[in-house]
Amino acid sequence: MGVGPARRADPANPPERLIPRNAQALFNLGAHEFRVMFHDGRVEEDAAAPHGIRTPLAEDMAKGFDGVLSAQTMFPVLSPDEMAGQYGENDISRAVRMGLIAGQDGAWALLAARVAAIPAYAALGAQVYPDARPLGFADIANAIAAFIAQEWRSDDSAFDAHSRGQAPLQGAAAQGMALFYGEAGCAACHAGPFQTDHGFHAMGMTQIGPGKALAFERHSRDTGRMLVTGRAADAYRFRTPSLRNVAHTGPWGHDGAYRALPAFLAGHAGGAPYDPGQAALPALEGGDPARDDPDARVAAAATAAAAIAAAAGAEGAVPPRAEWIAPLIAFLGALSDPAALSGRMGAPDAVPSGLPPGL
Repeated sequence: MGVGPARRADPANPPERLIPRNAQALFNLGAHEFRVMFHDGRVEEDAAAPHGIRTPLAEDMAKGFDGVLSAQTMFPVLSPDEMAGQYGENDISRAVRMGLIAGQDGAWALLAARVAAIPAYAALGAQVYPDARPLGFADIANAIAAFIAQEWRSDDSAFDAHSRGQAPLQGAAAQGMALFYGEAGCAACHAGPFQTDHGFHAMGMTQIGPGKALAFERHSRDTGRMLVTGRAADAYRFRTPSLRNVAHTGPWGHDGAYRALPAFLAGHAGGAPYDPGQAALPALEGGDPARDDPDARVAAAATAAAAIAAAAGAEGAVPPRAEWIAPLIAFLGALSDPAALSGRMGAPDAVPSGLPPGL
């Protein structure tokens, strides 16, 4: 229940498991250079793939999606702990459990039928897609993607003003920018207009939380890109995140291992040992203690950090010096865009389904 950082589990119907990874930000995902989605890149543009988008569904990939941003909406609705519900709770979760995703009886078709059955949504769909065809899941996904692209476009920060020659950065922010693009080496990966090379790098990030694993696996290990490619060389590689509005997107790390951005910077390249007290993991009543007990996960994190860092190799990143932290934080703050943070349209007071927004 709730929206954004205020979102909390419903005590009357708690999730059975924590989400394996920290949610990625939505800023600028409508820009053309964003061709890869998710921490492990499991959705990406690929001319050789069905309909030009490669996803875990391979040949079952549905058609009609405008791009990777709309295609990525296919997956949260299939996750039991995100949107679908637990096995047997409803027709969507039952379809997912049976492996019925695409097709007439699949989860996407069932969801589209739910939306189309609401008169106000049907009318809105007819305005946007006036070809008299039934509203499909791809249509809904394309509308969501168009909203994301508009609502969270972020291109009016102090850094943008500096880049346009309108108002140069001053003081600590300017010093941090010089470090970021110079001695600290941040721009080796956080390159381009959105501070990301869209590549995958192994930085030895401490693993907390349940990790991304298959249904039959009981470990708390997340090997990142290797889960998509199957290549051992991709173990512990994760996609370089954009840094737009990064000062406001905590907790930080692909698994949310850090609740404070300065501590994340200090430990990002192995510059400081991981303090388990950095973790901000909620208790999960009724969960699986082997995977979901927060105390057990945090205690194991410090031990696992060294092994993961050694396996990852940290790719030769430069450990940040203590005196760099404050100016780098100042520069990262200069990447904040107030309009993108508040949203250009904002949350509605009501939606056509009649359900309270943020439920």
